[in-house]
Amino acid sequence: MTGADEGARPDGVTRREALAALGAAPLVALSFAALGPSEAVIVRAWRTLLDAPGDPAPYAPRFFAPHEWRTVRILADLIIPRDERSGSACDARVPEFIDFMMTDQPEGQVPMRGGLRWLDSHCHDRFGAAFADCTPTQRSAVLDDLAWPARARPELAAGVAFFTRFRDLTASGFWSSRIGVADLGYLGNTVVPEWTGCPEPALIKLGVRYGPDHTPPNAAPPGGAAPSDAPRRP
Repeated sequence: MTGADEGARPDGVTRREALAALGAAPLVALSFAALGPSEAVIVRAWRTLLDAPGDPAPYAPRFFAPHEWRTVRILADLIIPRDERSGSACDARVPEFIDFMMTDQPEGQVPMRGGLRWLDSHCHDRFGAAFADCTPTQRSAVLDDLAWPARARPELAAGVAFFTRFRDLTASGFWSSRIGVADLGYLGNTVVPEWTGCPEPALIKLGVRYGPDHTPPNAAPPGGAAPSDAPRRP
């Protein structure tokens, strides 16, 4: 599971596309807890982080210890690395988002801290070093074993559960951040000064068409034009 390995999913969907689908879900927040932080909690997180007074000093985590913070930053950037399209999880301040969630939603603290300790213990047993001190190849080997729950070994169940929750939280933070919203190409808050009609590719996909006077589109049956008495679509 390297940063460049965008084609690792067996179904052909890239990791960025799969995580974008998670981050763009209706309630956006797929959480550390079973149902996740609400949309309101996510909004509160980014308001707190973005409205904080400017400070040239590095961000000081409120929940994570220094070694945990280093691990969180490495892990987040392995999940969503920088690419030619947008920045990484750290560029989007996802670790800060996760740190806020741990203080705002304290029920996630024990699973988070326990999961990070599991990760270090597993890496010590396997490579003789904590996750953050492993080589990039060793880190990728560990995450490859955890990233696909259906094919993971039973003895890794605790690590799989932790990584799945951490990945969901990373996706929630990234695609609710400014960088992530830009990555999705979201245009919902863009003013449209003049409406010139639905784009032709969208009309074809929907199977509808405009009338000769550019009235609302008629429903078009598959493989043919809509009958003249077809009901108008709103």
